[in-house]
Amino acid sequence: MKPSLRPSFTRPWPCIASNFSTFFFQLPTPLTHARNITQIRHRHIHSSPSPPPPPQLASSPPPLLPLFLRPPEYTTTVSDLLEWHSWAKSLAASIGSSFEDSDNGPDSTLLCRELNWLMEDVLDGSDPSLMHKAVARDDPDTIISLKADVQELYSLWKQRIDERRPFQYIVGCQHWRDLILCVREGVLIPRPETEIIVELVGDVISKDEGLREGLWADLGTGSGAIAIGIAKILGNYGRVIATDLNPVAVQVASFNVERYSLQDKIEVREGSWWEPLKGVEGKVAGLVSNPPYIPSDDISGLQAEVGRHEPRLALDGGAEGMDDLLHLCNGAASMLKPGGFFAFETNGEKQCKFLVDYMQNQLPGSFCNVNTVSDFAGILRFVTGFRNR
Repeated sequence: MKPSLRPSFTRPWPCIASNFSTFFFQLPTPLTHARNITQIRHRHIHSSPSPPPPPQLASSPPPLLPLFLRPPEYTTTVSDLLEWHSWAKSLAASIGSSFEDSDNGPDSTLLCRELNWLMEDVLDGSDPSLMHKAVARDDPDTIISLKADVQELYSLWKQRIDERRPFQYIVGCQHWRDLILCVREGVLIPRPETEIIVELVGDVISKDEGLREGLWADLGTGSGAIAIGIAKILGNYGRVIATDLNPVAVQVASFNVERYSLQDKIEVREGSWWEPLKGVEGKVAGLVSNPPYIPSDDISGLQAEVGRHEPRLALDGGAEGMDDLLHLCNGAASMLKPGGFFAFETNGEKQCKFLVDYMQNQLPGSFCNVNTVSDFAGILRFVTGFRNR
């Protein structure tokens, strides 16, 4: 994933791989052209020296409710909170570029930015500057409300540095498009590159009433990010089925769907790939997916935040990273209705070229009109389509 931060409220994301592409095509009625975008990415990351010993807490499973949505059930003094913040900032500063040098992880600047975001999430709507004003008034014993106990904050930040636990799992959410999505261990953290899929869907439905009013499916939905993004751009039209094999992902996706009051628009189903879509074969207007596409042997070399903590089920695409991509290609033709749209994320140029050759050679009765055009550095565009069935 991209190493740098986006503007405004957007939080950071872990890196997965150096290449990314969105591959998509559409069943013709008549044949329509679509695009595939491959973005070459560069990664950043860091390792930690010994921190000052924080208070020890027994580890416990993270709550489903993100930190910023929790009630302000705790209180502390300004001086105690600032003491934690000073300790945490010193620990972050001590990292320097060591994580980045070791596996393209976060540097001290990014970690300090995360610390500020953590402070914002834990305060009960209070301006952080109020604490400093209290100190300036020589009133460090001022009581403030928090959404987590100070002792828990010590534990969480120690996990962030010592265990390289992703920041999104620490605070329980990820900012994605115009959404704030609940995430937790066992669910892939949605990345900004995946937003391209929603943008492509928005482009095609603006030009095709049948697609706008039809049934869409997000396969391997994870947090429900793509499904929710599509449901929001569909507006009062169409509906979405979101599927995932992982019951934790189903729980988290359902939580996010309900939080955005989209229960009547999105149905979350548990199951593997095409199995939850039995009964709608040939009736689906659009299929989207961010499937596992990392080669198995590459998992150990990923950024620690990813390789140690994010679900391998959502990352590992088999020996060449192609297992699930091929499964999607093989099943799409029978699932889509004529004129249907299919977009999925891959790991870059090599995988895309393989998939194009595969579809031309192995599925000649369904797939046609494949061209590749190099637009500019790091971008590929694929014009593809299915034959009428």
